Amino acid sequence: MNNMKLNLCLLALALLAPTLLYPVFLAKVLCFALFACAFNLLLGFAGLLSFGHAAFLGTGGYVTGYLMIHSGLTPEVAILLGTIAGGLLGAIFGKLAVKREGIYFAMVTLALAQLIFFFYLQAPFTNGEDGLQGVPRGALFGLIDLSDNMVMYYFVLVIFIAGYWLINRTIHSPFGQVLKAIRENEDRATSLGYDVNHYKWLAFVISAALAALAGSTKTLVFELASLTDVHWHMSGEVILMTLVGGVGTIFGPVLGAGFIVTMQNYLSGGEMGNYIHIIMGAVFVICVLSFRSGIVGQLMKFKRNNF
Repeated sequence: MNNMKLNLCLLALALLAPTLLYPVFLAKVLCFALFACAFNLLLGFAGLLSFGHAAFLGTGGYVTGYLMIHSGLTPEVAILLGTIAGGLLGAIFGKLAVKREGIYFAMVTLALAQLIFFFYLQAPFTNGEDGLQGVPRGALFGLIDLSDNMVMYYFVLVIFIAGYWLINRTIHSPFGQVLKAIRENEDRATSLGYDVNHYKWLAFVISAALAALAGSTKTLVFELASLTDVHWHMSGEVILMTLVGGVGTIFGPVLGAGFIVTMQNYLSGGEMGNYIHIIMGAVFVICVLSFRSGIVGQLMKFKRNNF
């Protein structure tokens, strides 16, 4: 009951937020929040640390941007195709990576993501370092013009809620319980008869598809698909968002994404912009040393110890 009240309060806040803050900034926060939630599904509940999740974010963005520019598709179809493209790439990456464990899994994902980065750098349809600029937002279902920032924000909010609900349902399903068992003790899960690699592969594909959904949506918000979204720095940022918010918590990645994006947005201008990466590094160090369970994890511990 308390969770229901909290969710309703957060929904009301999300609906009212664009009257107080710039809608494009809020839409950016939601895109990265979905990206972080998708990554957390893999790390927090399957115990798999991917260093290459930017490949899926960028793939969704490039596919959606290219289709919007050259095919004349409506945005919901372009986003769907971008999500499918990211999911298919995740299926290929997953087959190659899930048989590895620990640091070897992380290094395989990083190497594969770098291949994708250099592919997009050299491919003629991506415009190289210039990226896909001037991506039209189009009209949703051919009826609702997304060029209005307020309309775009509420469209992104609906996509985020749908993605968040899917992740939440996945975590609390029997499939999600098996993932937790694999995270806690993979050998025991294997002894119980579960095909561990198959479950990890499915989790990887779902996570990749949702990351691509975030990238597709982000491309429409900024009307741009660039190499930044597929660079290894982006893979590092989503790890930071998840750690700051709380690995293995449902709402933690949302809070972490909001914190990091807000910090980047308000500190990037002026003299502080030259030190933004140093500040982010300091935040990461403080998080690891002082509260490893993240903001939400620490709040949950405080609640358990005091109530």
